[in-house]
Amino acid sequence: MGDILSVAYPWIKGFHIISVISWMAALFYLPRLMVHHTEQVGLTGETHDLFAMMEYKLAKVIMSPAMMATWLFGLLLVATPGIVYWGDIWPWTKGAGVIAMTGFHIWLMARMKDFQRGKNDLSGRRYRMMNEVPTILMIVVVFSVTVKF
Repeated sequence: MGDILSVAYPWIKGFHIISVISWMAALFYLPRLMVHHTEQVGLTGETHDLFAMMEYKLAKVIMSPAMMATWLFGLLLVATPGIVYWGDIWPWTKGAGVIAMTGFHIWLMARMKDFQRGKNDLSGRRYRMMNEVPTILMIVVVFSVTVKF
């Protein structure tokens, strides 16, 4: 298995990067949609239905498949011989960042479902603040991998 992963390594890494870009784009955009949904649209009417549909499709068609692909290709990279030395700190900080990003993803999915039900307890300001979470986690993950401390 290790030989196959070593040969496929550049392809796996490429698909991992593509998956991460797609996942991050959705993690950045969905909270922004929710800001506008909260501040401009409300929880009833045609525009609410439009926003709820856009949020749903972004979450279900792009964000969730991209997260699953990110995890799949990331785990294949971890299983590739010679890629990760577990005595270093960087694999652990990257892993913690990815797990936290997954937690944020799950939180966003719950908020999306609330909007689907015509429910929202958060302000636009709160969604703006939460929109910074993936940026902070991205910084942790990227520097963990590139600096490899």
